[in-house]
Amino acid sequence: MGEKKATRAAYGDALVELAEQYPNMVVLDADLTQATMTKFFAAKYPERFFNCGIAEANMTGIAAGLSTCGLIPLVNSFAIFSAGRAFEQVRNSVAYPHLNVKIVGSHGGPSVGEDGATHQMNEDLALMRMLPGMVVLVPCDAYEMRQAVEAMLRYEGPCYLRMCRYPSECVTDAIPGYSFEIGKAATLREGSDVTVIACGITVQMALQAADLLAGEGVSVRVLDMHTVKPLDGEAVLKAAKETGCIVTVEEASTLGGLGGAVCEFVSENCPVPVLRHGVPDVFGRSGTAAAVLDYFGLNAEGIAEKVRAALAKK
Repeated sequence: MGEKKATRAAYGDALVELAEQYPNMVVLDADLTQATMTKFFAAKYPERFFNCGIAEANMTGIAAGLSTCGLIPLVNSFAIFSAGRAFEQVRNSVAYPHLNVKIVGSHGGPSVGEDGATHQMNEDLALMRMLPGMVVLVPCDAYEMRQAVEAMLRYEGPCYLRMCRYPSECVTDAIPGYSFEIGKAATLREGSDVTVIACGITVQMALQAADLLAGEGVSVRVLDMHTVKPLDGEAVLKAAKETGCIVTVEEASTLGGLGGAVCEFVSENCPVPVLRHGVPDVFGRSGTAAAVLDYFGLNAEGIAEKVRAALAKK
């Protein structure tokens, strides 16, 4: 695995890098430029940056209006606010008219750590996924994030991009010719006994679990499902048919997110055992990021244990 870098940091770099290529891109923030990493864009392109203050619902409405003038607004805040507090505005002002607005949720999931349950947004993938026409992206590393930002800018329509505070190792940069495509999963490891489908920082954990299980003679396929919606049904169907069981892993609630999407698809197209791993039906906990992730079993051993349980159901 390569350099450790938080996806939010890579996002900040990508905004500056892509600014000239996409001159109609504008960036809005809710007074969190230091945390969301929009500060670099704001410094270099102040005329294209709007600090809307701690008023996320209003910021979303402003973005909707800007999009009708031919601009591509990127709405930035913590996921608890951009997907949670402003949900009604995202639903009615952005998704319903299918406007070209990009909702960006930083600090998603329990790895927010010490900020505690109030700020650990575990429900955002489910909330955004249920909105008709909303694309949901969860890149796993810095390299993939840069490509995801550009793919999002090219896409015409509403998107939700989830970012993480916790640094993660680069893994997609090691894939020859890797190219991010909305709705197409990346196979990071081939395997024949079981498939682990992960998104975000749990992709790296899944690869570590696959290494662990290889020592037990278990062949694990690892899919990086960076697009939770639209789900890559072709890759899921292939995994179900060829490996016979699936484990989903996400740094989010197991209700309604990636696990829910995979279960829905598999139950209708190729019923095989699917076990979901992530945050169960509870709120988060306060502690260091590593401690909270370990608490929920979001680590290599926790995933390996879930894989063993899935294999027992084949």
